[in-house]
Amino acid sequence: MAALQPPTCAFGSPAADFSLPGVDGKSWCLADCRGPRGLLVMFICNHCPYVQAIIERLIRDCRELAQHGIGSVAIMSNDTTAYPEDSLPNMQRWARERNFPFPYLLDETQDTARAYGAVCTPDFFAYNAALELQYRGRLDASGRHAAPADAERELFLALRDIAAHGRGPARQNASIGCSIKWRTP
Repeated sequence: MAALQPPTCAFGSPAADFSLPGVDGKSWCLADCRGPRGLLVMFICNHCPYVQAIIERLIRDCRELAQHGIGSVAIMSNDTTAYPEDSLPNMQRWARERNFPFPYLLDETQDTARAYGAVCTPDFFAYNAALELQYRGRLDASGRHAAPADAERELFLALRDIAAHGRGPARQNASIGCSIKWRTP
């Protein structure tokens, strides 16, 4: 499990539309997930230690961001044949156990991950109300282990500013995580 860091924010890039099945049995598209002031698109999975280290903080932040008009959606794009712990039944179980406040979607074809340029889990894409990319950075200083409880809430603060002003911070720290597990052709 090599740790990867995604590229920096390409300010203004548009959010890619999608239509993906959720753990709730519904099909979700971009319009279903956005909030009136923006959208957080996150690529996560069940088995990644980087995601496991931050999941409770991520849930907390998404709950609070909803109060600022920011919608959130999590997408799982790993090859579930090679990584059965990321299968839809396991996604459903994990979302239920953690009481996810956001749709958790399966990108079985991996087309959505490619459209966004996602490279790792977690990989965060934060958009303003016009669905223009404003932040591609980390949740906080966490890595394979959670950062101290008083770590700066980088993603939350960036999205709060995006909700208020439509623009993300100029300085952003890249997320770090496990590579997306691409299918072999």
